[in-house]
Amino acid sequence: MRGAVYCRASTLAPRPMSNANPPILIHATSVALGARVRRFGGIEGFGVLLTGESGSGKTDVALRLIAEGGLLISDDQTALSADGTFLFAESISSIVGQMELRGIGIIKLDHAAKAPIALVVKLDPSAAPERLPEPALYSPPAPLKATRPPGLVTLHPFEPSTTAKITAAAAAMISGNFVAGVAP
Repeated sequence: MRGAVYCRASTLAPRPMSNANPPILIHATSVALGARVRRFGGIEGFGVLLTGESGSGKTDVALRLIAEGGLLISDDQTALSADGTFLFAESISSIVGQMELRGIGIIKLDHAAKAPIALVVKLDPSAAPERLPEPALYSPPAPLKATRPPGLVTLHPFEPSTTAKITAAAAAMISGNFVAGVAP
């Protein structure tokens, strides 16, 4: 994968952050997109940040993205950092490469150590997606700044097409192929 730093599940060594600003921890799950993103004109290695209330489907959507070729970055707790251009997601050391699956337990997975974020998805089980949403960009928590902030979209987590929509929207953000909708 380009962009993302790939790690096998058997190499779960924590890595120090190398940014001037310390990372900011948020309640979110993140996944680096795999080869499937190329079908939509994107580049492998960019990630998506899944946000929402507890029980909103973040891990469920992440699991489906992983089954479609993505790599886990972090489950439930994501450290955000920025390099001035991109916002990056990375796991905290205590949960690197681990995913909690309700009704199953905690499993170890191959993972991406860090990836630039192309899209932030707010998952809301009560959401009815707009046909053409107003353009929206994610505002990272202060003091993080990115000149290429990720797009922001709200989706229902349990629609069959949710992961395909996420992959297509992230690819369009990466490649600049939005005609109307999320990206300004």
